[in-house]
Amino acid sequence: MSEERRLDVLRAIVEDYVATREPVGSRALTERHALGVSPATIRNDMAALEDAGLIVQPHTSAGRVPTEQGYREFVDRLSGVRALSAAERRAIGTLLEQAVDLDDVMDRAVRLIAQLTQQVAVVQYPSLRRSALRHVELVPVGARHLLVVIITTTGRVEQRTVELTADLEEQLVQRLRLRLNVAAAGLRLAELDVALDALVDEFAPDGADVARAVVDVVAETLAQEREERVVVAGASHLARSAGADFPHTIGPVLEALEEQVVLLRLLSEMAEDSAGVAVRIGSETRHEGLAETSIVTSGYGGENSSVAVLGAVGPLRMDYPQTMAAVRAVARYLTRILAG
Repeated sequence: MSEERRLDVLRAIVEDYVATREPVGSRALTERHALGVSPATIRNDMAALEDAGLIVQPHTSAGRVPTEQGYREFVDRLSGVRALSAAERRAIGTLLEQAVDLDDVMDRAVRLIAQLTQQVAVVQYPSLRRSALRHVELVPVGARHLLVVIITTTGRVEQRTVELTADLEEQLVQRLRLRLNVAAAGLRLAELDVALDALVDEFAPDGADVARAVVDVVAETLAQEREERVVVAGASHLARSAGADFPHTIGPVLEALEEQVVLLRLLSEMAEDSAGVAVRIGSETRHEGLAETSIVTSGYGGENSSVAVLGAVGPLRMDYPQTMAAVRAVARYLTRILAG
């Protein structure tokens, strides 16, 4: 049996099983795929694939289904992530570009992935650990009140009001705004403490109190936002296929998806797997509750390195090419939106 034909037979079995949820026999392969060989030859190929641990016969006289190893072989042999259709790309762009703020962007993105993949969608909020400060705006809102608007490179916008003990001087506010953005803009949030402390010294003695109040509220706001979050949508998609794809129980899967710590750890690990689209199958997730699932992820939000990860979680019997294409497309649109 040639290696190329073996892979063709494996690919056909995966595609048919994903489409039908039924074990695939040699006759069905002959009828549905132009493999160019007889059913007898295909049966020999299937026997060799079974010996290699890539497919298995679930019951006597039944066809074969892919194993976890077989799905991995199939994914690794994909020539590349296919592109979505022009209509799908337009729909993604239109929906995401209509978002009014970061929360709306995240909500739209997670619903898009769930709809496009028919799986559970997970989207990690942009990580402040990998973000930088884009701009700080200072707006006087009274003689002794100053509105501080904090904007990060990942699109987060936070507003705080500072109450002062003396009347504000417009010239001081202008100077502080300028120096704050020169000193801190573009710095990673972990690097800001030193820059902000040094800034206060520049305004001593007359403006030190105002500078310290602004610096403190910036630092406190960013510290409050350091907790990372994941939003999830589409759990009903798993429930619809619970009997066929999760023969034992779907409970552990749903419980794992509810654990933010589990998802954040897994998404962080997968961000290191690949600079593009990463796929973990079954036991590769290294979590007992997700042992019967596959996860497809992609980073987003940065030109050279991602600031967060999004993806789809589904059964081993997943349409991998479609899911990989959808995840990559949404990640690219999110990157473009956050960069704007």
